[in-house]
Amino acid sequence: MDEIKNSLWVEKYRPSTLDSYIGNEHLRSKVKLYIESGDLPHLLLYGRAGTGKTTLAKLLVNNIDCDYLYISASDENSVDVVRDKVKNFASTLGFAEMKVIILDECDYITPNAQAALRNLMETFSKHCRFILTCNFVERIIDPLQSRCQVFEIIPPSKKDVAVHLTKVMELEKTTYDNEDLKVLIDSSYPDVRKIINATQRSVVDNKVVMDKQSTIQNDYKLKVLDILKTQDKKTAFSNLRQLLADNAIRDYSDCFRLLYDNVDEFAAGNMAAVILILARYEQSDMQVVDKEINFMAMLIELLGVIK
Repeated sequence: MDEIKNSLWVEKYRPSTLDSYIGNEHLRSKVKLYIESGDLPHLLLYGRAGTGKTTLAKLLVNNIDCDYLYISASDENSVDVVRDKVKNFASTLGFAEMKVIILDECDYITPNAQAALRNLMETFSKHCRFILTCNFVERIIDPLQSRCQVFEIIPPSKKDVAVHLTKVMELEKTTYDNEDLKVLIDSSYPDVRKIINATQRSVVDNKVVMDKQSTIQNDYKLKVLDILKTQDKKTAFSNLRQLLADNAIRDYSDCFRLLYDNVDEFAAGNMAAVILILARYEQSDMQVVDKEINFMAMLIELLGVIK
């Protein structure tokens, strides 16, 4: 498992110091203070997927004298798991005076498990700190939020992502075309993790190679998003239908995710209804024979809601 992780660029080049961390300039003074003092409060870091929440949490524990426990709440989210793992770690003697528990993706934890976690935070607050991360802060119960300093993790700019990605490729002795790099970043931004993974998958003989299908796949997703954002209902319908007809798309799954991640850009006034539509059609996408018809049907329904 360690060998696999070390071979993944996203893990191999995960920033481990404040100087190497990209974006979130508004948090640097706070993070620097925590590191210099060797102490920190309970933290709740929230923001979009792949934008640096887990990286910042791990950066903190690796630069402070502490023992730490990492729990992925997307995999372990029951009351018993949270209570037992946290309690066992927090109540035993360690090598350092302070202990830190990183609870990643804690918006997966049920309200009952969150209530149990709040009680544990109070019980062990003298020597144990909690760093919680989540995509959706509104899913975290108020009593838990009130015990943490809450920070929004803002996606780094595309320029910062490009600089980081080019440094990674230089270290890997990988060559690339600037246009291919732009397509890779645009197709998955602001999810930096997904961008890095997609870039690594595109490498052949130490060169980023974008095959025709990959280029089409990335290009059509951005065009779908742009049409939904900028065109009136009648024009959008015509152009979306033509776009799907012109491109032989094998897999629409990434587009569902792109629309979900950017829902605030094209449906700010009706986000809840749009998310429910996306969820319903993503589920049917796995069952239908003709995925193009299913995807077009979803776009028609979206146009009826947002236009």
